[in-house]
Amino acid sequence: MTTRLVRSLVALALVAPTASGWAQRQAPPAVARITPYVGLITFGSFANGPIGTRLSNQSSAIYGAQLGLSLTPNVALVGNVGYTDSNIEVGLPIIGGLKIAESKALLYDGGLQLRLPAVTSLGTGVVPYVEAGAGAIRYEVRAGPLTTKATNFAANYGGGVDLQVSRALGLRVMAKDYVGKFDFKEATGFNVSGNTAHNWVFGVGVNLGF
Repeated sequence: MTTRLVRSLVALALVAPTASGWAQRQAPPAVARITPYVGLITFGSFANGPIGTRLSNQSSAIYGAQLGLSLTPNVALVGNVGYTDSNIEVGLPIIGGLKIAESKALLYDGGLQLRLPAVTSLGTGVVPYVEAGAGAIRYEVRAGPLTTKATNFAANYGGGVDLQVSRALGLRVMAKDYVGKFDFKEATGFNVSGNTAHNWVFGVGVNLGF
């Protein structure tokens, strides 16, 4: 009986790698991911004025998409673009926010993403990730007949969780902070130094792997 058990274990050891390799060939890991998303962006203060006043964008809906290209199973190059239509407001004590202009913003950036290897052989499971990079925020501000534009550098960092239904389909929950200053000189011509603002994006999306 011992001889039969040894033979069975040897046979299993020989067959298991073959079966595992076959499964991997049948379901190769995704080398590219496209993630369209929708969410909310909250803007930090562009500048602070007297008696507690502040200049900022109103929180608004944001729409975007991210492309990820895998360098290894756990490291990817990512590129992102997002768009939001908001208003610039002056925050006043007690009274609250007062709209003074319309504001559209285009966010674009690139960076590195690190993914935790937490999926099964079928590509399903929960995958936390973190990422960081750099890019810019392009503002278009309109007040009556006047329109100005300003582009400011923005570093970013963030993370989230992918719930992988399969290798090709997942759901994403994400949060990302864009850190930068509004370029008042480009927008107004005045050499005003604004605040370093933290602009947070919170979103949900669909993760499509190829």
